[in-house]
Amino acid sequence: MRSAFRPFATASAVIALAVSLPALAAPASTPAPALAALPETVPSDLPRTARPTHYRIEVTPDAKALSFNGKVAVDLVVFTATDALTLHGNGLKVASAQLVAQDGKKTALTASTDEKAQQLRFNAPSQIKPGTYRLDIAYSGTIGTQPSGLFALDYPDKRTGKDTRALFTQFEAPDARRFVPSFDEPSYKATFDLSAVVPAGQMALSNMPVSREEKLAGNLKRVTFATTPKMSSYLLFFGVGDFERAAKMAADGVEVGIVSPAGSGTQAEYARDGLAQILPWFDDYFGVKFPLPKLDNIAAPGSSQFFGAMENWGAIMTFERILLLDPATTSPEGMQDIYSTQAHETAHQWFGDLVTMAWWDDIWLNEGFASWAADKITDHFHPEWNYRLNAIDGREAAMSLDALPTTHPIVQTIRTVSEMEQAFDAITYQKGQATIAMLEDYAGADTWRAGIRAYMAKHAYANTQSQDLWAAIEGAGGKDVNLIAEAFTRTPGVPLLRVSSITCQSGKTRLSLAQDAFSLDPADRGGQKPTWPLPLLVRVGDATPARHLMSTKTDSVVLPGCGPVLVNSGQLGYYRTLYDTASLQKLVANFAKLAPIDQYGLLRDNLSLSMAGYQDMAAGLSLLSAVPATADATLTDNVVGQWQTVYDLLDKGTAQQQLGGLISRTWSPRLQKLGFDPVAGEPLTDTKLRAQLIRTLGATGDAKVVAEARRRLQGLATNPAALNGPLKRTWLDVAAANATESDWELLRQQAAKASGVVDRQLYYSSLGAARDEALATKTLALAISGTPDATSGSQMITSVSREHPELAFDFVRSHQAEVDKLVEHAGRPRFIARLVAASTEPAMMGKLQAYAARLPADEAKPVIQAQTGLKQRLANRPTQRAQLAAWLKTQGK
Repeated sequence: MRSAFRPFATASAVIALAVSLPALAAPASTPAPALAALPETVPSDLPRTARPTHYRIEVTPDAKALSFNGKVAVDLVVFTATDALTLHGNGLKVASAQLVAQDGKKTALTASTDEKAQQLRFNAPSQIKPGTYRLDIAYSGTIGTQPSGLFALDYPDKRTGKDTRALFTQFEAPDARRFVPSFDEPSYKATFDLSAVVPAGQMALSNMPVSREEKLAGNLKRVTFATTPKMSSYLLFFGVGDFERAAKMAADGVEVGIVSPAGSGTQAEYARDGLAQILPWFDDYFGVKFPLPKLDNIAAPGSSQFFGAMENWGAIMTFERILLLDPATTSPEGMQDIYSTQAHETAHQWFGDLVTMAWWDDIWLNEGFASWAADKITDHFHPEWNYRLNAIDGREAAMSLDALPTTHPIVQTIRTVSEMEQAFDAITYQKGQATIAMLEDYAGADTWRAGIRAYMAKHAYANTQSQDLWAAIEGAGGKDVNLIAEAFTRTPGVPLLRVSSITCQSGKTRLSLAQDAFSLDPADRGGQKPTWPLPLLVRVGDATPARHLMSTKTDSVVLPGCGPVLVNSGQLGYYRTLYDTASLQKLVANFAKLAPIDQYGLLRDNLSLSMAGYQDMAAGLSLLSAVPATADATLTDNVVGQWQTVYDLLDKGTAQQQLGGLISRTWSPRLQKLGFDPVAGEPLTDTKLRAQLIRTLGATGDAKVVAEARRRLQGLATNPAALNGPLKRTWLDVAAANATESDWELLRQQAAKASGVVDRQLYYSSLGAARDEALATKTLALAISGTPDATSGSQMITSVSREHPELAFDFVRSHQAEVDKLVEHAGRPRFIARLVAASTEPAMMGKLQAYAARLPADEAKPVIQAQTGLKQRLANRPTQRAQLAAWLKTQGK
């Protein structure tokens, strides 16, 4: 393998890359117009009269004025005679437009705008006949301050500390239309040529390497990028700023680079080396070599509450906090996030970029598969992290949404822009991921991979629907995959498997099984429920697990051997398992013999069943208590976090103090053994466990941890680097929660002086963690004062809502105009829903109902879901608290 490290690569280095690396696998030139109109089976909000084949775009941004000018030439094919061409455009002003026929004849067009439909209509003086044309448009647009379309991020320069500005694009789902008039839907794939006029001293970036640069007057340059392969418009990327590039050659001959703000230096090395490891592995797994000559991951300063990274083909964009490893601020969990997030976005280079869903109904084909693939490769290269346990948390996140009446199927009907924006939820990501993992396990890893390879080969540079994937897996030998997949992707809800009787006679165990649907809403139980084909993996004692496909409401299974029965062995089934009391007690008694994945999966499953009222809280708590304080570091990490969740169920008072004492007695010895500070050379999982122990013990009132956090916070007064290190965020969380007014002021001062955007946002968001309501109120006022940047301000409000949801909601509603400046329009309903995620206040129901009533129907969904979640909490919380208090009385002092 040939590798190189160029920490300060310039645009000229990228020019050299264009000529030194292999050519694209796909033709870069405009294909012959052997096209057909978009079929009626694929949704579209454009007339099906034309399709694009190629775009030539030039943009001239004015970063200071937050505006840009653009020119685009769209090669397109017209299929039926029409008097106008309709493209997408949002916030764009057309200066001129003309249609150029193949013979060179030019026809001036008149542009009109439909703002609601986000469309531009180019009207011709006479009918446009079928044929091949070029549509030339001159236009202008605005540069936003929220991450959609072409947007600006202001951040402190890492070298000088002075604020500087960079530009980036974010086009998924419907925002390429903010940048260029286009057929902005996934099935309208085309090739792209992009050029930009930018300051001479800055680095410009796009999907492809730079092919040439031209010096211009006024200290400017025109940067032209190589032609992209055929792709969807939402994958186009452009960025410009004061950047540096750390690059190396991956084993497959593709150069990978991390582009970051100038002065980042070695902070990019961890991600760069990870990317060089990840890319060739996916080449092999998917059976198609990465077809672009380079893959960059671009660190964007700042953050978004709604996404962390974007899979632009050849030019991933990731917010700095989950891409650059800063020894002063990056937590152990952050190190894992850097690797897994990059793996997720790299997997998208195949699942989403090379092969793209035909319409947003199948967005899960992108996100569910990328999430599954990221966990798979992370576990492959870092088995010491025991990363598979994280999939249990993902499953639980999906089920918590999927068990509400407001859930939706994985394959959902999406027709409006607002519905597109709201499709990126736990059902799409985590349920999609869990379903894929279950199907792979059922089909077999080799069969599954063979099917994936066939799918990639057949549909490269094209668009698909879910059925295309199931056909490929079954074609590779995956029996019943379509049956199971169709049920789990098109039927909403969580299956509930009731194990009502387990008997053993003559060396054989018989299980009596019945299907139901798990619901968090007690009023939604009973009645007719769906029947899912459930792929079961059942373990009896120490025997090899046996597979069984349950496709009826009731069933019985006979297996050899006797012993405790674990129905969802390996925890890859997307269903809940409700055991009868005797069977669950046997599993509790033999808990220590189970693999960590089964321990954690069984624990989370039963804790959720208890909290939903299907069984007493004591059942879930018995499993939580069965995890010894000496358990595997990753398992312990996750379990300690669950103790904090249980603690938060209780109101402040005697019972909560008793539970806090129990948690402290159980887990503080593990922290004492690890110590308060990381040890050189220790496993990352130990560093991460230490952080979780400090966080949970601090949150549950452990006096030693709280005192240590305050002591460390006070050190900032004389030494701004006093908290620097992998536990910085952890100690800030604990100290900020217990902050006095002087502590709060100290944190505010540190935020104002912070030299890096991640550090600055870390301090600002910590201000909102204060339990003191008066300090929380001060944080909210600061959030809209204009002192922090917009993303910091919105994060501060969200931070306050975790401890004071009603206070945060009421503040936002009272200052809606100011808060709206901090949150992109499409994300506002999700922002409101997030604020009340911890609320247990009955009066909030009416407030949410009133807010939802003022929204268009296609925007209200997140708020209605928040209402439903609150209703569930109000219904279940009294019983949870009473049963938890009763269980505490059985635990002694």
